Amino acid sequence: METWACRQRFTVNLLQVLLLLLGYSTAQQTVAPRTATPSSAPFTSPSPQLQNSPGLRLRLAGHPRKHNEGRVELFHRGEWGTICDDDFSISNANVLCRQLGFVSATGWTHSAKYGKGQGKIWLDNVMCSGSEKSIEHCKSRGWGNSDCTHDEDAGVVCKDERIPGFVDSNVIEAQVDSESRLEQVRLRPVVAAAKKRLPVTEGVVEVKQRDGWVQVCDLGWTARNSRVVCGMLGFPHEKKINRNFYRLYLERQRSSYGVHSVACTGQEVHLAACPLVVSTANSTFSCQGGAAAVVGCMPGPAFMQGSGLKKKLKVSRNVRLKGGAKAGEGRVEVLKNNEWGTVCDDRWDLESASVVCRELGFGSAKEAMRGARMGQGMGPIYMNEVKCLGSERSIWHCPFKNVTLEECQHTEDASVRCNVPYMGLETSIRLSGGRTRYEGRVEVLSSQPNGTQRWGLICGETWTTREAMVACRQLGLGYANQGVQETWYWEGSNVTEMVQSGVKCTGNEMSLSQCQRHRTVSCQKSAAKFAAGVICSETTSDLVLNASLVQQTVYIEDRPLHMLYCAAEEDCLSKSAAKANWPYGHRRLLRFSSQIHNVGRADFKPKAGRHSWVWHACHGHYHSMDIFTHYDLLNANGTRVAEGHKASFCLEDSDCEEGVSKRYECANFGDQGITVGCWDSYRHDIDCQWIDITDVRPGNYIFQVVINPNMEVAESDFSNNGMKCNCKYDGHRVWLHNCHTGDALSEEAEKRFEKSLQPGQISNQLP
Repeated sequence: METWACRQRFTVNLLQVLLLLLGYSTAQQTVAPRTATPSSAPFTSPSPQLQNSPGLRLRLAGHPRKHNEGRVELFHRGEWGTICDDDFSISNANVLCRQLGFVSATGWTHSAKYGKGQGKIWLDNVMCSGSEKSIEHCKSRGWGNSDCTHDEDAGVVCKDERIPGFVDSNVIEAQVDSESRLEQVRLRPVVAAAKKRLPVTEGVVEVKQRDGWVQVCDLGWTARNSRVVCGMLGFPHEKKINRNFYRLYLERQRSSYGVHSVACTGQEVHLAACPLVVSTANSTFSCQGGAAAVVGCMPGPAFMQGSGLKKKLKVSRNVRLKGGAKAGEGRVEVLKNNEWGTVCDDRWDLESASVVCRELGFGSAKEAMRGARMGQGMGPIYMNEVKCLGSERSIWHCPFKNVTLEECQHTEDASVRCNVPYMGLETSIRLSGGRTRYEGRVEVLSSQPNGTQRWGLICGETWTTREAMVACRQLGLGYANQGVQETWYWEGSNVTEMVQSGVKCTGNEMSLSQCQRHRTVSCQKSAAKFAAGVICSETTSDLVLNASLVQQTVYIEDRPLHMLYCAAEEDCLSKSAAKANWPYGHRRLLRFSSQIHNVGRADFKPKAGRHSWVWHACHGHYHSMDIFTHYDLLNANGTRVAEGHKASFCLEDSDCEEGVSKRYECANFGDQGITVGCWDSYRHDIDCQWIDITDVRPGNYIFQVVINPNMEVAESDFSNNGMKCNCKYDGHRVWLHNCHTGDALSEEAEKRFEKSLQPGQISNQLP
């Protein structure tokens, strides 16, 4: 036995010496089933071809899998491909997982465990030390040099913990060939009036190259080329223009042509992806027999000036974007059987994302995002492996697979960021006095009677989170973390005059100019220290109630008054309870459980600091929010017949998704909040988890719950904070049915629900 062991060690040592001579690392590795011979895989330091690959994109694919594991795919030279498992190791997996935004790897897989990929096998015999910043810095055969088949595709299992501040994972952007030198495209208007009007919808096509702007020769130019240009500029469609007018104009102009022979298919997301010819440095083309290309684009309804055209052009009612801070971005949701659901991100790409963008009235997709980058949905998942060509009119016209529970979770919800027209909205608003560029006193550009413009302040008296949401969106700074009514603690500026007051927004506007406001300024506190301010953030929370749990757990309890002293102290009973013969008698309570999920991209934390939390000795805990939820029972006319409210008894993580750690716990004066991916549960048997219906007569009602009703804490989406159910009460028992969140159903289904009692219920709208 000892002799065999000695021989084995001698053999291993001899192999290590040979590997060192051939340039291999002798670090311990997990060996895949088939290993290439050293002579077939010459290694040096990373080749220039790998080192100069700009913006390498990675994704995890295949099934069955979770969001933090899968087959590794690389995007190179405009094509997705895989990595062969030869010589693969945990060091390789660590490098790949960090590139994907995870802190490390916990394992790796071989032999196409997550299914066989398609297309190229980009890398083979990859050998990393583990410290590289990118897989392209590791030793390998070089791009596309492989003797493997897709039966040997490598995969990784990453630790489900994100790198703090990592924001670029799971994002696919248009890959622009550096050799084409097409950096940017614009339309140059030639009519004086059009030069002042935004967005610019038609004009001469100009391409920015390193040495300036050049024109495109229109010989062979087609509507397909125009479609690609319009998509890049944020427009869903091209339109016909008066070419004779432009030809007369261009005959008098001197053009500098840098691009010709453009031949797009119309499916491309960037002009650089089309076959074309670009001039070399410091040289231009002639365009004999042609002229500069001219394009006209049709804007989507949100960017049209005339209301008449808006009515004619309609966007899809079967697709929507949710959770985004700006116009044209968000989680993709599709409508099926009158209920909204999400799209799984397997094989999600720019072509499929562009179809969604165009049918919603935007241009082509700027980014296709995976991994619930715009927050998680709560409803069904309808689509997986969507494979659009880019020319379809709707995502529903694209091939896709129906989803099984084993394949996808909401952590894999697909999202998009679309190209939108440039409106110049950010030029009329700015922040001053803040500690960072994300906060400060709001200053807006105001037009004066004499035709001049000047900067001024907004009265903070009616300023709320809704207005702050619009201001942050207009500034391009993401979501509103807080709307501030007093800004005395920020550094002052030379702008001191109030120019707007009574600003009132819905929260969905693209700029403050679209909100209501006083015709003449009326501000009781007109000093600059009472001007409106904002604190913006790139991420924010999003709370959603589990509607099915409420429906499943509802019941009636007749609770003795002597057990309700604490509830009365916290004002959880109806007003008639004050006239009751305490401690005798009882109150009839409609009880239920609730589960409030944070599906956003940041933790939900109370606005008030812990120094201002209120201690309630009766229940033995601190309240961090005076009102966290409203519970209402409404009749057919939308009139409240019974109500309840709940302070934040204790905002904490009751439970979390797999792989997510709890952060908030109320015990021992701990921090309060709800972590992303966790939920706060309120059982049916705790105080105030009810509506007092002692005075309610038998009948049919609407049961309603609203979370964060005063919008005290910022969220990415307030439309899903409400939940409604049909409620039947016969005097002894209660039934709830059709429970749903405020944005879960189609408009038609919601109208049917509102009319389910009697005419008149439509007046009851959730905020």
